[in-house]
Parts: sequence; structure tokens; C-alpha cells
Amino acid sequence: MSSPVGKERFLSERRTSLPDIDVDVESARRLEVYDRIFTRFGSERVAVTGMPETYRARHALRDTGLALGIDPQTIDMIAKSFPHIRACDIRSALAELPELRQLAARQEEFGPLFELAEGLDALVRGYAMHPCGVILSNASLLDRLPVQPTPGGNYPMVQADKEDVEDLGLLKLDVLGVRMQSAMAHAVAEIHRTTGQLLDLDNPDHVPLDDEATFKMIRRSDTLGCFQIESPGQKDLVGRLQPRHMADVIADISLFRPGPVKGGMPARFIQARHGAAPHYPHPDLEPILDDTMGVVIWHEQIIAILTTMTGCDRAAGDVARRTLANPERLPRVETWFKTAATERGYSTPVVHEVWDVIKEFGAYGFCRAHAVAFAIPAVQSAWLKAHHPAALYAGLLEHDPGMWPMRVIVADARRHDVPVLPVDISHSQPQHRVEATEPGWGVRLALSTVKGMSEAEAARIAAHQPYASLQDYWQRARPSMPIAERLIQIGALDAVKGELTRRDLLLQATELHRHTRNRTTADGQLALGGDLVTAKPSGLQELSSRERMSAELEVLSIDVSAHLMEHHHRLLREIGATDAAHLQHLHPGQKILVAGVRASTQTPPIPSGKRVIFVTLEDGFGLVDLAFFEDSHEACAHTIFHSGLLLVRGTVEARGPRRTVVGEMVWDLEAVAATRRDHGPQAALDLLGHTTTAPTPAQPTTPAAAEGSPGRVLQDGTAGSQLAAWADLQPAGSRSADLRRLGHRSPGSAG
Repeated sequence: MSSPVGKERFLSERRTSLPDIDVDVESARRLEVYDRIFTRFGSERVAVTGMPETYRARHALRDTGLALGIDPQTIDMIAKSFPHIRACDIRSALAELPELRQLAARQEEFGPLFELAEGLDALVRGYAMHPCGVILSNASLLDRLPVQPTPGGNYPMVQADKEDVEDLGLLKLDVLGVRMQSAMAHAVAEIHRTTGQLLDLDNPDHVPLDDEATFKMIRRSDTLGCFQIESPGQKDLVGRLQPRHMADVIADISLFRPGPVKGGMPARFIQARHGAAPHYPHPDLEPILDDTMGVVIWHEQIIAILTTMTGCDRAAGDVARRTLANPERLPRVETWFKTAATERGYSTPVVHEVWDVIKEFGAYGFCRAHAVAFAIPAVQSAWLKAHHPAALYAGLLEHDPGMWPMRVIVADARRHDVPVLPVDISHSQPQHRVEATEPGWGVRLALSTVKGMSEAEAARIAAHQPYASLQDYWQRARPSMPIAERLIQIGALDAVKGELTRRDLLLQATELHRHTRNRTTADGQLALGGDLVTAKPSGLQELSSRERMSAELEVLSIDVSAHLMEHHHRLLREIGATDAAHLQHLHPGQKILVAGVRASTQTPPIPSGKRVIFVTLEDGFGLVDLAFFEDSHEACAHTIFHSGLLLVRGTVEARGPRRTVVGEMVWDLEAVAATRRDHGPQAALDLLGHTTTAPTPAQPTTPAAAEGSPGRVLQDGTAGSQLAAWADLQPAGSRSADLRRLGHRSPGSAG
């Protein structure tokens, strides 16, 4: 640990609570670690932590709707329309959120649904195993605590949540499953399988942490799929910061925390990083802040500042740092700090300036050791993307770290010239694999990607590869009828169908299924003889390109054969829309149209307390990041949350070398395409031209329009920022469009 005061962050002689013990492991092997802990310490002195699941808006609406007898499709639509808010706020959201305006107009149809659902707020609806908490004690643990079996029955689970466990004075170990670690491990295994190379990510001779190609990629914000630096906010930050070495990545990860963000530290650090003179409130603080150019980033720096300016010991400084998160105790810390610092000779302006920094930082930053621990795998994953992209994409698809939908990862692979090969009964394995192709290494989609595919069926298909025909596949792999139909629909049997169409194969599968039911041997094996009745083409037409894509989205949730936006390229050319690649060359302030598949939607807490809707579109050429401010929500919010394909009018904004868009109007792209199809190109242009919207912050017409409405503001006690009343704290990437139907229409999600 590089900081001389680092130990107080972890081992403080003044600390009264038990220490936090976190261990990051591969998510796919987390239960192996659990088993090892139980074996090492004994099953009588180890238990896992429970987690009560309480009612929030969506679950409350679903269960109440079920009790009232509302049909499942309707209640699904209602529940998905709501953001992830408390159940007690359901009717307030209906009254205030623009995206719920249409639903609010129909609320009389649903009787007491919304009122009754609010009454379920915070009630426990279930009890689950905590995702990481493990309790360690002596041999009397199970005699002192009530436990119950976990759902799988493998571990004793304490009948208390993590807060109660800590209050009881029990030692809790957090075994954190990190999906990206599993993705990287899968990538390393695929590199070894395909090339024979034994790669050790932690060996600097194998993976240098100062690799120039890796950092060039990071500076381009080409970080989708890279640990910790792939979110829209992080892509923006690394683009402005332009990291040149590991220290910059450590700082970047530390800056992307609520405390430093609220205190305006990222902007100050970036300015100093690019040549502005560092600012130190007092010369005594220069040794503490020198390596971060005058900007407070880490917990250790807060401890050192408190120690230097008040004369307290470092352990007391850490106690004060922890107290910054407690609004009730904060005034006492402020009085103590200002009094002690003044008594030690610091001037009033210096004391006030430093306290403002400390207060804004709060307890919501990183300690330096944590940042280093995160920055190393961040650079390692970026190195894999720069040097072994196919292997990394295989790992990302296999273990789904969760930031982006699988179809966005596939699109990014294609942009990096990594072929994505479709599911094939003779080549696909249960896992995503790297496969040699003529252009280079590609990724073969796994059998497990197919909706409804069980592990046993995927293993059975892989065990009998290759196959010569549908009948051969049917006889040896013994598939279920739904799986066989899905495989045919997505083209997994195209290599063996010859002159037949996919519709012919579906007809054959129906006959085979009938034979299977009527003519089986005693051991259940299919007894077939002779030719099938429909062995020759029946005259049925092949599936259209749109039908193929619809099947891929339904079965795989990935558009494999063609990008979803290809159906709209002619329309986008006619209306003059700009793609993600050309957007990067435009000047700030330009008015443009952009379009794409909604890849993520967020309404996170921001320092101003206003509600901003952040949207990322994927258009086949890259990602387009958009921000919709409050004065556009009345016109835009409903379409944003209820459509999968969006067409947006907005203004270009520069974010370092990147270009983003401030949105002012949005349309459902499918609706615009339908207008063009039914009434011609001019009708589509008229639809766009006749729509007006309020001025946006990018081009205000009056000071009032530029300021926007503050709305209801809540204090967020966990993130250190103010919240708009309807800020949605669900992690990014979980609210991408649902495109499984041919119309590619989202069932709607405001969060």
C-alpha cells in the first residue's frame, strides 16, 4: 500500500465495529468457495446470511393484479411501465411522471389496483440467500442462532439480514462473485484451448500493465466489455481524462464515485491532468494532494487532511471520516474540525474551503487500495480486448457481466472485425467458444443461448456431433419438439437442409415428433426406417429476412444474421439521420437526428437533484449516448420508456473527444417506418417536421427555460447525491429494449 496512512482505513485501534472482509471470486465458482469455507472451518460453525425480499412497486402491482383477477398480459404491461420505486409511491408516480400519463388516464379501468398495491409497501414477500454474506463463528454457532436450509438445501441460512447479523456482533465475510472475473477466466481458457498459450493475467511479462495499444483503446473510450470502465458515464470520463498509464486508471475509478462527483473533483482533476495549475488550499496539504494534483480522491487523503489540520491521530481521523456519512453527527464533526484547525493557526478562508471539500466528499469515495484492486483487472480486460478480442467476447457472452445486453456485445464484436457465428447443431457447444474462420478468430454462439435449452439437452447435442440430416439429429440427439423447432427457426440446421427450406424442416420435425410418439422402442429410442414423406422440398417458401430476424430475437435475444437497424437504413438516409461513427466528427451545437436500438436507460441521482434520463442507442456503427433534461420529458418520456427503436432529434455536445447528444424530441422508429411504408417518404418527413418540442438546455430561449424546474428533491443517504423524486437506482443495462417480437416493440419499462 503506497499511502503512509493506509492502515487506518482497515485496521484502526479506535474502531469499535468488526472489520469488513471482502473476497472477490469468480461468480461461476462462488459456491465452490462456499464449499471450501464449510470444509475448512466445519459445518457447525459456518452459516450463510439471509436476505428478506420486500415489496416494491412492480412486485406489489403483479401480486395485487393477480389477486384481483386482472389478466396476466395487462398486469405485466402495468408493472413494467413503472420505474423501480417504492410501492407507497405508485399513485404519486402516476400523477407526476410523464411516461405514465397514458396509464394514468386509464386507472379507473383497474379498480382498486393501485391503492391496494401501495398497501403492500415494504412488507416481506420472500426470504432468499444473500448473494455474498458468510458468517464465521465458533462451534456453538448453530446452537445460538435460528437457521433454515437455503432453497437448494446445501447450507444453513441465518434467519436474519446482514444488518441484524452485524448488530449481533457476528463476523461476516463477503464472498463477492464477480462475473467479469469469470469472463476473463473463460477467455484465458479459450486462448489456451485454441493456441496452446498459457496466459497468466497477473504476470506482467504476459500482460504488461503499460501496454500502449491497450491505453490507446481506452483513450478512444472503446471500453465496452472492460471491467469498471464500460458504463456510459465511465466512457465519458475516460474520454475526457485520456489515461496514459495505470495511475490514471486508478484515479479514474476513484473519481467515478458519488463523493468525488458531488464535490466536482472529476472536472478539477481533468483540468489539472491536462495542464492547469494544481490548487492547494494550504501548503501543508501539498504533500497529501501532490500525486492527485490538488484534488481529493481517496479516503486516505481525507484522513491525512483531518490529521494534519486538527492534530488528531490517524485513527481518530478515520473515525471522523466515517462520521461524514451520518447527517445527524455531521454538524458536530464540522464544529470540531473548524475549531481545532483554527486553534492550530489555519485562517478562516482555508478552514472553510477545506471543510467544503471534506463535506462534499463525505464517506462516498474509494480508498486507494480498493481503486488499485479494481484498476488492475480493468486494464487486464482491456488488454484482452486489444490483443485477444474473440476470446474476451466469448467470455462476456458466456458469463454476461450485465452491463450491456448480449446483442450489444455481439454488435461490438462485429465492429472489431470478430465474426460472430450462428448456432449450429454440428459445431456449437454448450459454452460460447472461439473458432477459426477465414478472416480470423471468431465466436461461435453456444447452444445454451437457445431459449429453453437445458444443460442435459445441450450436452446431448454436443456429444453426438456432427450430424448429417434432421433425421440423424433427431434419432441421435433426441431433442424435445420445442427445442428442435427453435433450432430450425434460427438456422441451426441450415448446413444439413440441402434444398429444403426452414419451413420444410419444421414440417419434417412435426412428422418426426408424431413418429416418436407412436413408434418407440422399449427403452424410449426412436425406431425409424425408410424415407420421410417430406424428404423432398414441399414447395413451402423460405422464411423472409424479417421472419428470420424475428426468430433470432425470440429464441436468442440477438440479431445474428443481420443488424436490426438494417431494415431502416433507407429511411434513415431519406430523413438525414447520422450514425454513431459520423457523429464523432460533428461540431458541438449542430442539430441532428440519430436512431438506434435502446441499449440502456438510466435516471440516476445527480448533484443538482433534477431528473435526467440518460439513454444509450446502438445503431450498428457504435453507441450514441443521449441526455434528456426535464423540459423535454413531457414530450419524450413515454416514447423513450415504451419503445425499443428510437429516432431522436437533438443537439451535439462535446465531451472531451467524444460527441453526445442532448435530446429534445423522440419518435418510435417503427411508427415512422410504418408511416413511410403506408404513405411514402414525404409523410415521414412531415411527421418529423410538424412535431414541436420545448427548448432544451442546449439551446434555451429564456433564462427560465434554461434553468428548468427543480421538482421534488430527496436526499440520498447511500450515494451522497441529491435525488430527483423519481430517480431510478437500478443498475445500468438492465433496462434495454425487449425486441423479441417481430415488431421489435418494448412492453415498456420506465426503469
